[in-house]
Amino acid sequence: MKIIIAGAGDVGFHLAKLLSYESQDTYIIDFDGEKLEYLNSHLDIITKKGDATSIKLLKEIGVDSADLLIAVTDSQNTNFTISVIGKSLGAKKTIARIDNSEFLNECEVDFKKFGLDFMISPQELAANEIKMLLDQSSFNDTVAFESGVFNVMGTLLTHNSPIIDLTVKEASHSFPSIDFTTIAIKRQGVSQTIIPRGDTRYELEDQVYFCVPNYSMKDLYPILGKKQFNIKNVMILGGSSIGQKTARNLCKNNFKVKLIEINREKAGLLAEELSDTLVISGDGRDLELLEEENIRETDAFIAVTGNSETNIMSCLVAKSKGVKKTIALVENMDYIDISQTIGIESLINKKLIAASNIFRHIRKGEILALANLHNIDAEVFEFEVKQGAKVTEHPIKDLRFPREAVFGGVIRDKKAMMATGDMQIQTGDKVIVFCLPEAIHTVERLFN
Repeated sequence: MKIIIAGAGDVGFHLAKLLSYESQDTYIIDFDGEKLEYLNSHLDIITKKGDATSIKLLKEIGVDSADLLIAVTDSQNTNFTISVIGKSLGAKKTIARIDNSEFLNECEVDFKKFGLDFMISPQELAANEIKMLLDQSSFNDTVAFESGVFNVMGTLLTHNSPIIDLTVKEASHSFPSIDFTTIAIKRQGVSQTIIPRGDTRYELEDQVYFCVPNYSMKDLYPILGKKQFNIKNVMILGGSSIGQKTARNLCKNNFKVKLIEINREKAGLLAEELSDTLVISGDGRDLELLEEENIRETDAFIAVTGNSETNIMSCLVAKSKGVKKTIALVENMDYIDISQTIGIESLINKKLIAASNIFRHIRKGEILALANLHNIDAEVFEFEVKQGAKVTEHPIKDLRFPREAVFGGVIRDKKAMMATGDMQIQTGDKVIVFCLPEAIHTVERLFN
């Protein structure tokens, strides 16, 4: 598969990194020679310095034979132009990063006529991610499959969890009435993601990901030493486009929302646009202001200013005032891994979310859905099993499934089923699989 990426920013870089595991024929175009040099020295891709709107340059790298052209520069207009030109020159599919929400939500204009096959907005995706995190308040990462029939839930193990020091097998025997599969563990001081086996032991401050059927979700809280709590009152710091979109999303779902914006003029405009949101003009780092706005009675604090450090510090302040749930937007990818160690439930990066969303267009096989977990450079797939797939030939225990992958669960006739060793996968099943990059090709072959 030949893929051309225009833009070597965070979205383009993360996409290129994901693709480097794939042995795809990948090209990346950017003006910045230093970024391209770094990519060249770290990833197995082809770089080209120049203007991705140049017809000459696109022809030079063979855009007419490209299966996918991805335009993710910082300029919406540039991305639009690249997609139109690339499609006209023969690219099979185009994806453009677009910031204007009017283009995305029930737009009357058919952009496919101009050459844009798909459009994604990092801001829109981040706002949706925030809403999802608030819906599952005790978890710091959550992905729903088949409208919640199965769910992948991530959380940090604290002193309160009764499964600490137990092995995966012991935990399963201790709680036989609760259906769950542990699919991944991220451990402090260990760079490699742990794919748990029966003898893997849970440790304090492990970031653990579970695959849970809908009927067991409420039962998962006690074994984690957590309580389910409802979030009603939300405070948002920052009137950025993500802040605005988040406020709109939450107000539609009957949350009570306050938004703090430091720029007085911008706060006035937001107050007019967000009629259901209480907009406050002030500095969200001001403790006196936060106290005046009843920070102690706030259930969730979401910091989405343009400054990562401000977002992190304000969330820590909110946490110290008793706020149950904190979410900080960060630009630096390196911060993602330290969220739980510094006391913030969730750090999100809009560019990482966007790259993961784009990546699902690249995957092969009978894939219905794909998700990336925040702290782990790996993927959760939902496969639909077709007639003759190799995965149906033997029970799970005899499939020679790679050690770098694990079955999360099976959906059969719209019902959740736990994936046991004796189970035989059937045609028509929908199967959830967690997979590290090095095992992706092997897993795909089993489902093809």
